[in-house]
Amino acid sequence: MMNQKNSSQIRYVTNAEGKTTDVIIPIELWQQIMISVNSVPISGLAVIDEQEPKTQILADLQESLRQATAGETFPVSELWKDI
Repeated sequence: MMNQKNSSQIRYVTNAEGKTTDVIIPIELWQQIMISVNSVPISGLAVIDEQEPKTQILADLQESLRQATAGETFPVSELWKDI
């Protein structure tokens, strides 16, 4: 969406102290931004997650429940190490 040509068309408005207060964006670019923003799923999930089949989500959940029932769990502190 944003390329060198587009970014060079954006203008910033500053106040007397030099603080940026507003942005002026060409209407064509603004419309592209609005299309992009409005196409984001409301759920907040990434597009790839939105497209995951419900059967796969259910299978993953069932497997997680099976593992928890079998005691195949990890302490939270261990899970945080990888993040």
